[in-house]
Amino acid sequence: MKKLELIRDIFPSAILAGICISIGCVVNLRVGGVAGAVLFAFGLTTVVYYGLKLYTGTAGFIRRHGDWSMLATVLAGNIVGCLLMAWMIAYAQPDCIEPAAKILAGRMAKGPIACFLLAIGCGFIMTTAVEFARKGKMLALLLGVPVFILCGFAHSIADAFYFLISPSDVLLSSSVLVVYIAEVLGNFVGCNLYRWVTIFTPKE
Repeated sequence: MKKLELIRDIFPSAILAGICISIGCVVNLRVGGVAGAVLFAFGLTTVVYYGLKLYTGTAGFIRRHGDWSMLATVLAGNIVGCLLMAWMIAYAQPDCIEPAAKILAGRMAKGPIACFLLAIGCGFIMTTAVEFARKGKMLALLLGVPVFILCGFAHSIADAFYFLISPSDVLLSSSVLVVYIAEVLGNFVGCNLYRWVTIFTPKE
């Protein structure tokens, strides 16, 4: 795709997807526990139903040689959507800031390598859930979200919201960027894990 086509056709959809995931983040922050994890699924369900562009729903389905500019546009749009929601929620629901900051602190305590590994698990779950949903089987989608949350796996778009709503004195650190990049890469590996493994699986 040309740059103008990416901005026109992909970027708005990606922004809205980031907003949808952020809505799931908000309910998870306010409710917490198993209930919050289950209700978070509304965000991903909305993304799939409307056919929006989400990084973790796109990374495992790009062409063999990779449409990297498209994937980068999706990621950027998702982050913009999360940023818009972070600004709104920080003003309207400031009680979400403290629990989000705790999530960020937890990620920082684990470090980039652990977050990379945790993001692989999330990427695998998300691609599996989306694959099922594309075939009309929504149960995996509804279960996949609470599973990755309760496992403590890292979703790069959800964490974009959690990070961006956190206090700026915590957020403005190069180590936060390193951890986030590790999550983005880990999600990509997890999203493509099944496809990569099956390449080496003998066909009957």
